[in-house]
Amino acid sequence: MRQPMRNEGNLNHCESVPLRRALRKRRLSRPMLAAPILPVQLLAVPLLVLLFIGSAIPARSLQTPSPPIAAANLPDAPQAQPDAQAQISTQISTVTQPPAAGSGSIRGVVVDHDGAVYQGVQITLALTAPGATPAKTTTSDSNGEFQFLNVPAGSFQLTISSQGFTTQVISGVLHSGESYQAPAVTLAFAATTSEIQVTASRVEVAQEQLHEEEQQRVFGVIPNFYVVYAPNPQPLNTRQKFHLAWRSSIDPFTFAITGAFAGIEQADDGFSGYGQGAQGYAKRFGANYADTFIGTMIGSAILPSILKQDPRYFYKGTGTIRSRILYAIANSVVCKGDNGQWQPNYSGILGSLAAGGISNLYYPASDRDGISLTIDETLLGIAGGAAQNIIQEFFVRRFTPKLPNYTVIKP
Repeated sequence: MRQPMRNEGNLNHCESVPLRRALRKRRLSRPMLAAPILPVQLLAVPLLVLLFIGSAIPARSLQTPSPPIAAANLPDAPQAQPDAQAQISTQISTVTQPPAAGSGSIRGVVVDHDGAVYQGVQITLALTAPGATPAKTTTSDSNGEFQFLNVPAGSFQLTISSQGFTTQVISGVLHSGESYQAPAVTLAFAATTSEIQVTASRVEVAQEQLHEEEQQRVFGVIPNFYVVYAPNPQPLNTRQKFHLAWRSSIDPFTFAITGAFAGIEQADDGFSGYGQGAQGYAKRFGANYADTFIGTMIGSAILPSILKQDPRYFYKGTGTIRSRILYAIANSVVCKGDNGQWQPNYSGILGSLAAGGISNLYYPASDRDGISLTIDETLLGIAGGAAQNIIQEFFVRRFTPKLPNYTVIKP
């Protein structure tokens, strides 16, 4: 019986009270004396007496001084106020005092595109002449205006900035005694940028890498799905392992090569128990395809899923020739686990033994192998896998078109 060939990489296997002043008012109050009303007949005799006595008293004695008005009842005398005109003149002279010799002033206003003023915008004045004084900073007032007084003459630069707006820069030259009026500064909103980091999951990265592997064909024809050229490959999950095994098993090239082998066997009358003719060819074709399908599913899907191993060949591509040859040979008996660690390739070896044992169910009785022959052919399969890995490491990639341009990371 022909031992089911161990698949080794398809070619191999296979992110914004008002203040009120209280005035104290003092009121002057004078007491009112009330005189009783007397009958006229009672007043006649006293009046005559008073008239007689009064004619003998000097006129001055009749002048009775009026009582003095208490000083406490008088209002406070107003305090002398400074001359308002003199005060205003003093203020004006303070504001409009001439600038120092060799200096001037700079004024400006900050607005938006609609002409509305901006308050609180920071304006920095820097003199660009050598040895100039340090930069000065001010902010725009409620009218959007700003000014710098006693600025030394010479070239200068205004930097207008505010959070959320584009920084504006104005340059100019100030002459001695000049009041420089800067052009209106129109603030524009700064362009906002958002940085979003999107991180794909390990399964998503592995799925994308798997999709790239399914495009790998030697000479554009022969599938080479089980070889990984990506420098940082991710392990496959169970579903992805079964998908890759199934995709390899139903590839048109798999059917074509199986048919070719069946034809060669029939021409040589191999497995004569199948006979000749269409029926014999069909049996040989079925047996060949069963070997490929069972070996691929057990060795590349079922056991790797159970044992958490990766059935693919990881292309090295760097190092000395000797190191690459040893790497290729070692990969016939070792593999990467899903944890990224190297370990014995139990999946591949046991898969070959299991496929060989199952094949005894459908090969002719005269062509069935014993257990010893199955083991021997498994060992030959391992040796053949080592040779295939060497071919993969040194030759196959150059004959595989349309590979992604992976950056090889040298150790």
